[in-house]
Amino acid sequence: MSYPLANSAWDHEEYEALQSVIQSGMFTMGQKVAEFEKAFAEYLGSKYCVMVNSGSSANLIMIAALRYKSQSPLLPGAEVIVPAVSWSTTYYPLYQYGLKLRFVDIDRDTLNYDLEKLREAITPETKAIMAVNLLGNPNDFKKINEIIGERDILLLEDNCESMGATYEGQQTGTFGLMGTFSSFFSHHISTMEGGMVSTDDEEIYHILLALRAHGWTRNLPKKNRITSEKSDDPFTEAFRFILPGYNLRPLEMSGALGLAQLRKLPMIVEERRKNAERFLDLMQKYPYLRTQKEIGKSSWFGFSLILEPDAGITRASLVAALSDAKIDTRPVVAGNFAKNEVLKWFDYSIAGSIENAEMIDTDGFFIGNHHFPLDQEFALLSTKLTQHQNKRCE
Repeated sequence: MSYPLANSAWDHEEYEALQSVIQSGMFTMGQKVAEFEKAFAEYLGSKYCVMVNSGSSANLIMIAALRYKSQSPLLPGAEVIVPAVSWSTTYYPLYQYGLKLRFVDIDRDTLNYDLEKLREAITPETKAIMAVNLLGNPNDFKKINEIIGERDILLLEDNCESMGATYEGQQTGTFGLMGTFSSFFSHHISTMEGGMVSTDDEEIYHILLALRAHGWTRNLPKKNRITSEKSDDPFTEAFRFILPGYNLRPLEMSGALGLAQLRKLPMIVEERRKNAERFLDLMQKYPYLRTQKEIGKSSWFGFSLILEPDAGITRASLVAALSDAKIDTRPVVAGNFAKNEVLKWFDYSIAGSIENAEMIDTDGFFIGNHHFPLDQEFALLSTKLTQHQNKRCE
């Protein structure tokens, strides 16, 4: 592609990190994963981080952990509010743990929650709100917390697309009880596959450690918040199971890659923000397209393009023209997720209308952003958009 959706930020440092693991002979989760978890928690300003094998697994283990809290666990049938636009694995763990999803429309400009509709969507059964920071853009957490007020409602964050974003100086993924991150190839940093969960809650941290690896006690500290004090006899503790867990452990290679990539993350985010400034300036020439409105400081996962109602062209024709020019495009995440057939399995409701999610679904798409200047890519994009702007005037 002349303008691909994703690109690698690896150099000799990442390959040396991989080689160091190969030479060690330790390939399963070990010291490098532990070092990365500590370093990533420090970067976020969080107390704890648990690495898993994908961002999807991070969402799964986040929801699973809520089921086993000692106080007010999230039990089957509890209502969780979700935005109507996100990725599938925002929603699937909620279904898999028997929770009721309540879909709320997004704001047409920020692509995050329509805050007034969020306020109206809360019912006496609402036990949690899932905030998804879409395409790098933080939610307005000040207003969300005002909406929650004194009610006993958990705030969770799916931050898999928004590593490095900040709101009022605080890293996204740290505003709720837990936040999730992804380090898949196309994301801000890449560990091949990988995901993280951050939290400041010690009990939640211990639950996550157990759930990540079979629900056993082996990875827990001797004194922990979810079981009796561990025996000093490793044989006794080797196969002691306390929670119905999974095997979501990352590879040691992913931990080593994470350490190398994390050192570059400030640069990666800075360069993406510089590209965003140039992109937003460029898009002023094309009023038939709307772009995402930034909240806080976005880490600009990608650049959304949404045709205005009077655009005079179709998304299909524009996407086809961009594809012909080898400009990679994708739907805005999964578009209006509530349209999908998989919902026949869900217990769910839709709070009012979701016309903005539907508009994104029919008229929106996004293109990539990278950690290096996109001068040539933006010049190519401008050429194709100008051609379509001329077409609509014919």
